Amino acid sequence: MKNKVPEVLYIGYTWPEPEATAAGVRTLQILSFFKSLNYKITLCSAAAKTPHSSPLEEYDIDCIAIKLNHDSFDELITKINPAIVVFDRFLTEEYFGWRVAERIPSAIRILDTQDLHSLRQSRELALKKGTKFSPEFWQMQEITLRELASIYRCDLSLVISKFEMELLKTYSSIDPSLLNYLPFVFDPADPAQKNNIPDFESRKDFCFVGNGKHTPNIDAINFLKEDIWPRIRNVLPEANLHIYGAYFPKKVIDLHQPEEGFYIKGWIKNIGEVLQNIRVNLLPLRFGAGLKGKLFQAASLGTPSVMTAVGSEGTPFAELNNQLGTNPEDFAEKAIRLYNEKGQWEEARQKGLNLLEEEFGKEEFHTALHKTLVDLHQNLESHRRKNLTGRMLLHHTLGSSRYLSKWISLKQQMNKKDLDESITG
Repeated sequence: MKNKVPEVLYIGYTWPEPEATAAGVRTLQILSFFKSLNYKITLCSAAAKTPHSSPLEEYDIDCIAIKLNHDSFDELITKINPAIVVFDRFLTEEYFGWRVAERIPSAIRILDTQDLHSLRQSRELALKKGTKFSPEFWQMQEITLRELASIYRCDLSLVISKFEMELLKTYSSIDPSLLNYLPFVFDPADPAQKNNIPDFESRKDFCFVGNGKHTPNIDAINFLKEDIWPRIRNVLPEANLHIYGAYFPKKVIDLHQPEEGFYIKGWIKNIGEVLQNIRVNLLPLRFGAGLKGKLFQAASLGTPSVMTAVGSEGTPFAELNNQLGTNPEDFAEKAIRLYNEKGQWEEARQKGLNLLEEEFGKEEFHTALHKTLVDLHQNLESHRRKNLTGRMLLHHTLGSSRYLSKWISLKQQMNKKDLDESITG
């Protein structure tokens, strides 16, 4: 009898949208990792698909729609009986983690944090309050407690940023054995492709790329419009700024002002074609978390970026002082200099390409993660036994979440019965 192919169940907070969000790119990279190990993959989500959703079936990935607070999920996971379950963001683990632990206790439970949501929201709250953000401020937020509890309940959490790894190790008591650093990863660059990257003279204009559902991006667009772009435009009256992204709300679309060189372009299918012809990419993020997908994509296409500290956080790009803006005046000045000075631009482009190869090589990170998974498969019982806090939290979650979910499920069934009776008279 043939050995059963190991299966991975990936529970998505949304269906991945790699052409619209960095989170979608991250998800596809993780799915690609499991495909390289010959796992059979099923991805399920309670979210509705969108026109930007990736056609995962083309990658031989089974896609199944699921419901929140519904016992049909229990039947699904029992049937699949996966060796590994991946939760996409801590919110997904809150909904489904207890069901997986109860039904498939032998499955390794992995949380992909995507970015630390508690860090992003704490920074946003501090900005709104006019309060200086600090790790202590982060520790005091309710969402931080929820996210840390989710990390504890899982066997392993994938953390995308070195900064977030250090934050968790220093300001929480989470054991490092529960964490795995996995940034965006890249294959070695094709020499022919690198040689075909458009040069300085072939490029013009600035751009910003960001999904309109992501609050830090909306803030960055407004920051550009009000404080940064007028300073750049005053010195470079022929330059334009192009804003790209899916799901822009009306308040962003209304910022479109061609007479000021400020163009709201919206979503475009192949943003890479735009990025490789733009001279400078702008990342004026004032709050956020994780790694910034368009910083990496721009660098891979030889397009330098000017960034805030938040925009470059967790990467070696943070050390490139001539590309790091500390305030609107400094940010605009550095963007103008990078745009005008060919020598500096070429140096920045080469540094970006080098950093991707030196710090974010796919083979190294995939090999390390594979080794960690092998160790978990072999020593899961002892691994969990050492995680006393995680077992304690899971114990209480199994009780509270189970009965709340069953109450919601029963209520839904009763409402459906009442509706059916009213229809039939």
